[in-house]
Amino acid sequence: MGAARRLWPFGRPHATRLLFAPHDLRTADPTTATDIYSGYFAFAGRTLKTHGESPFESEPPSEAWAEALYGFGWLRHMRAADTAIARANARALVEDFITRRRDRTEIARRPAVAGRRLISFLSHSPLLLEGADHAFYERFLRHVARLMDKQILALAGAVEGVARLQCLTAVTFAAICLDGQERRRRRFELALSDELDQQILPDGGHLSRNPRVLIELLLDLLPLRETFGARGLEPPRGVIMAIERIMPHLRLFRHGDGALALFNGMGITPPDLMATLAAYDDARARPIAQAGYSGYSRLVGDRSILVVDAGASPRGAHSAEAHAGCLAFEFSSGRERIIVNCGASRYGPPELRLATRSTAAHSTVTLAERSSASFGLVLGERRIIAGPSDVRIARQDTETGQEWVASHDGYRRSLGAVHTRRLQLANDGATLTGEDEITLARTAERLPAVARFHLHPGVRPSLIREGEGALLALPSGEIWAFEAAGLPVVIEESIFLASADGRHRSEQISISFDAVATPQISWRLSRLSAATPRGTRAQAAPHEAELPLEPPAEA
Repeated sequence: MGAARRLWPFGRPHATRLLFAPHDLRTADPTTATDIYSGYFAFAGRTLKTHGESPFESEPPSEAWAEALYGFGWLRHMRAADTAIARANARALVEDFITRRRDRTEIARRPAVAGRRLISFLSHSPLLLEGADHAFYERFLRHVARLMDKQILALAGAVEGVARLQCLTAVTFAAICLDGQERRRRRFELALSDELDQQILPDGGHLSRNPRVLIELLLDLLPLRETFGARGLEPPRGVIMAIERIMPHLRLFRHGDGALALFNGMGITPPDLMATLAAYDDARARPIAQAGYSGYSRLVGDRSILVVDAGASPRGAHSAEAHAGCLAFEFSSGRERIIVNCGASRYGPPELRLATRSTAAHSTVTLAERSSASFGLVLGERRIIAGPSDVRIARQDTETGQEWVASHDGYRRSLGAVHTRRLQLANDGATLTGEDEITLARTAERLPAVARFHLHPGVRPSLIREGEGALLALPSGEIWAFEAAGLPVVIEESIFLASADGRHRSEQISISFDAVATPQISWRLSRLSAATPRGTRAQAAPHEAELPLEPPAEA
């Protein structure tokens, strides 16, 4: 109740002018302004042609599209066009939204959407106010001040998870950019710092365990830090500490091609935004190897990178986009990803979004065709209601490479099973050895299990030795061999959702076994030939007899 009272808006000072416009770090495309002027509104993977009508009166093609429309982040494209037509069009759309009270719709009222709209209006106020008459300036300023008050009221209620951070960031921006807000600004600084301390873990991860959330937070926190400095104010210590923790944590997920590993809601890695964030990365240090609080590990052997999910499921509102992928991993060689997860579908149909959150969509072991976490509808969100809670991990460096072992109890309640995975990456990065073990606490006649290894769309797999192994050909000409110590290997269809040009069909390697009769399986991924230099023909694959298909040596 004390925090709610501190944020109560009544008795507020009246804002009379805008003092500053924050910098928007998100990439802008002037051609999008032309599309909007022509009546084409393309957001969240969907496009709507308005045929001369207001986009606010059209039926939105998806909920995510509507959130993007009412968030007004698209104003950055209009500002990038820097033309009189773009300014007039932007002002007309905002005028329509304000005068017709479009903010009364359910989606526009959502705290996270309203918070984004508040930041967008502040950031792109020069676009809207240049050449505007005094009446529009007054209407716009009153609307921004009223929007700020509504955000404060929302914060006094039950706003949870990332949305709470977004709202606090928005009102802090407003307190800096509007005049007469000094007393409120100090309260918001304290509230934002407290919330960042709660949601950003000591290792730099977020409670949601979602790398995409960290990108979104940085795109707001970095301009907020700049805005404090531009106003001659000292940024809150909580903001500075959060940025310093998040930056090295993001590097943990980075593959050789710059893309981030696909865990817990991460989808397409926007290269333009990552380049922007890299310019603000003062540390320029090596990625952290172990994020104990967030539950992620990174192993590196020469040019090979292995990223593993070894964390318990997020709780409550923070699990709204979380996946059931405990002990799943991604593996890359140089600039080429080999083993991946399917990724997240934020804008696809609900069935696809839920399917990509399942254990089967990750490179790990699935038992009895069930996920290691259960999903349920809570307050309109599909959250995790049960999942791994006891995740144990150990790792060590040896003379030959790095050893990693972890276990999770996600199947203990439903099947009485615990999954343990052991991984060893050689120092030269040419061999990845794995072992999966299922420990049962109750008697069972059989327990069907499948170990899946989803392949990046660029990888071309082919079975060898009548299904005892597989060759993996990479675009560079590099050849890898996969084996499962005598167990049959099958190549099946998969889907990859993290391509810049949309979803792609891909393939996966699967190993089916009975966890009662065969409680432990071993597998190995070995590099057979290096990348082919440009201008030369790819080296022929070695004869099957030369492939290392014998079981890995016992420790």
